[in-house]
Amino acid sequence: MMGKGATASAPGRDTTTIEVTLPGRSYPIDIGEGLVATAGERIAATLPGARCAVVTDANVAALYLAPLKESLEARGLFLGDAVVAPGEASKSFPVLARLSETLLKLGVERGDAVIALGGGVIGDLAGFASSILRRGVRLVQIPTTLLAQVDSSVGGKTGIDTPQGKNLIGTFHQPNLVLADIATLSTLSEREFRAGYAEVMKYGLLGDAPFFSWLEKHWQQVFSGEGPERLKAIDTSVRAKAAIVEADEREESGARALLNLGHTFGHALEAYAGYSDRLLHGEAIAIGMNLAFDFSVAQGLCPPEDEARVERHLAKVGLPSKIADIPGKAPTPGQLLRLMAQDKKVQGGKLALVLVRGIGQAFVERDVPPDTITAFLKKECGAD
Repeated sequence: MMGKGATASAPGRDTTTIEVTLPGRSYPIDIGEGLVATAGERIAATLPGARCAVVTDANVAALYLAPLKESLEARGLFLGDAVVAPGEASKSFPVLARLSETLLKLGVERGDAVIALGGGVIGDLAGFASSILRRGVRLVQIPTTLLAQVDSSVGGKTGIDTPQGKNLIGTFHQPNLVLADIATLSTLSEREFRAGYAEVMKYGLLGDAPFFSWLEKHWQQVFSGEGPERLKAIDTSVRAKAAIVEADEREESGARALLNLGHTFGHALEAYAGYSDRLLHGEAIAIGMNLAFDFSVAQGLCPPEDEARVERHLAKVGLPSKIADIPGKAPTPGQLLRLMAQDKKVQGGKLALVLVRGIGQAFVERDVPPDTITAFLKKECGAD
């Protein structure tokens, strides 16, 4: 699933580079091991003259800030760092304001770069700050979670959350370089890795049925990381994301909206759970994708056996698939519908969903009847 301009090369041992080509500009995504410790060399070559301020969270800082700082200092690139609290709560206006002021105090100038070292929260927050600081400074993404490596670090979406919903305030601000060091995945908890795997699954479910079939056979090796399968899964996912971003950078043609498979349901569930450890993003997306298949089956669009395969695979890897799998009190259909109405794909008050005609056959339905979705949610929430 490599798009136009998405080419691969091998700048170093066991490192792959995927180029994202956009009108008038492009940027490389390096995937391999040991990239945190050699980041200074790669940044100096890609962004000559740029000094760097690192944004990370307390958990990631304890693991990877020191080797990154050493690599940057060896090239005279290090301006300083800003460390925020871990978790989705840091994607907020107050944290964004404090972070922006800190970056200015560190002396970040127009030609410098902000480095986002961490998972999706840090990537979104630091990316947003870099997009508004001095009306836009350069950005390097160093994702340290599976979810961030295969999804959120690529494509230029940045944002923060509000009580109304997830990522409703943000910008498009493409990175200048992405360094996906797969060695960092060894420090993830099993739960965090599983949550990231939901986004890997997504690429098979939305447009690559053979990849999903491959995952059904090789998911255990992807999880263990003991063979080449983990790198193949990440590489395939990043190529799919790059191709879609190249085709539709700002969700204008509709192709990029396919990346939201499961996200309209999932983001509503995340908001209901208070953006907490009660429900991680990838867990919400796993439930959301299964709901999208369930809804598609109910509408006569998708064969029931395809939905059964999706649910069976989620169960095998240990991911939730039903609203009832969320700990605590279940949401009401009305609560979910109100949260879904805040989705960024809503136009003219009409709810849009990414639906499927089968595994690997996703499409966008832009006028879902409210009565139909309400009846479906009643069934799924156990309210009928």
